[in-house]
Amino acid sequence: MANQAPDQASMKLWGGRFSQGMDTLMEKFNNSLKIDQKLWKADLKGSMAYAKSLNQAGLLTKSELEMILSGLDKVHREWNDQTFAIKASDEDIHTANERRLSEIIGSEVGGKLHTGRSRNDQSTTDVRLWLKEEIGVMKSFLIDFLKELVQRAEKDMEFLMPGYTHLQRAQPIRWSHWLMSHACDFSTDLTKLTNDVFRSVDIMTLGSGALAGNPFAINRELLAKELGFGAVSTNSLSATSSRDFIADMLFWCAQVGMHLSRFAEDLIIYSTKEFSFVRLSDAYSTGSSIMPQKKNPDSLELIRGKSGTLIGKLTGFLVTLKGLPSTYNKDMQEDKEVLFSACETVSDMIRIATGVISTLTVDPVAMSQALSFDMLATDLAYYLVRKGMPFRAAHEISGKVVSKSETKGCKLNEISLHELQEISPLFEEDIMKVWDYYNSVEQYQATGGTSVTSIVHQIDVVKKIMNS
Repeated sequence: MANQAPDQASMKLWGGRFSQGMDTLMEKFNNSLKIDQKLWKADLKGSMAYAKSLNQAGLLTKSELEMILSGLDKVHREWNDQTFAIKASDEDIHTANERRLSEIIGSEVGGKLHTGRSRNDQSTTDVRLWLKEEIGVMKSFLIDFLKELVQRAEKDMEFLMPGYTHLQRAQPIRWSHWLMSHACDFSTDLTKLTNDVFRSVDIMTLGSGALAGNPFAINRELLAKELGFGAVSTNSLSATSSRDFIADMLFWCAQVGMHLSRFAEDLIIYSTKEFSFVRLSDAYSTGSSIMPQKKNPDSLELIRGKSGTLIGKLTGFLVTLKGLPSTYNKDMQEDKEVLFSACETVSDMIRIATGVISTLTVDPVAMSQALSFDMLATDLAYYLVRKGMPFRAAHEISGKVVSKSETKGCKLNEISLHELQEISPLFEEDIMKVWDYYNSVEQYQATGGTSVTSIVHQIDVVKKIMNS
């Protein structure tokens, strides 16, 4: 037999249809206030704007409007001062705020606020208002991170290191080039956030009612302007059921998480004793409970781990949505928990990454010592190309030189000119210029390359994105 909660039907927004209270476990199962109370400010903002629209439509007198706005302002102060008293009947933030408003100004006037409005359009509007503000916060975090990457790239321009493919040494690059590779990814993320994701969020759904629309001639365009939205939803069915804007945000979080994970993975490798290219600050490291010598890059490992969690949140949310009929279904209550946690997680990840890079110690000597002349085998082929040889032929000749060095057990630059000329007569005295790592990186002058000029251009591009 179900355990009945106290009869609170009359205290709920939907109580009139019901003759007995809800099962106590169902009461708890249905309640979302512990999650969506984060929306208290957005909910009050939306209600204030909606009250003005009701007044403009002739559904509230000037006196009633003033009472409602004053009451909502008091509710705002209570939340802000952390004195708002939550009651058992408050199943969500909308119920809580409206219940408290009616306590303050009376239900006769307070009960008019919800005229023509449903929690279906109210909830999506609240989330959009909250998310627009959150996007601004995340934008600032991402810009701070980009500033650190760019400043470090400018400062450490002369540091050379191996570039890797398949986690094997490939060609010499500048450390700044590596930094800017990640800066370019994160600047793209910044553009997507402020353009694509924000546009998806910046649509007002208030005035759509439960699903069929608003029957009271509410001026939705003026309402959108009051709330600071750039557009008004076109279809009320879509407005109350679509959670694409949340999916867009979750995808963005997952993609940023993936970029941060790859950034973290490189630094984890570079910080090992086997590489020793970088050293993490103690502020972003932990130790071992049994091995005193250990200094673990837990900040980076947690970034790497949490990126998988973000992908899981996106996937789980899409699975929730995929089988839902039109329009609103209670399954959608799960949207806020996953959204709030994803935004909080990725914000923390960005700030931790900013701290890591700003306090990172770089060892240019260790980077330089990791360079080897076999990494200039491609440069050897380029040398022959500049002498007129087709690249495929030059590639084969360079391979023979590498084979020669392996057979002799010597470095590439230790093969004599005479021996080189036995492989190809195009080798001349100027071959010695090839064995210079700085000459190697400076040849990549085309846009995107690892020369100083190219990296400076990359920095300028990212700065423009940051400042746009």
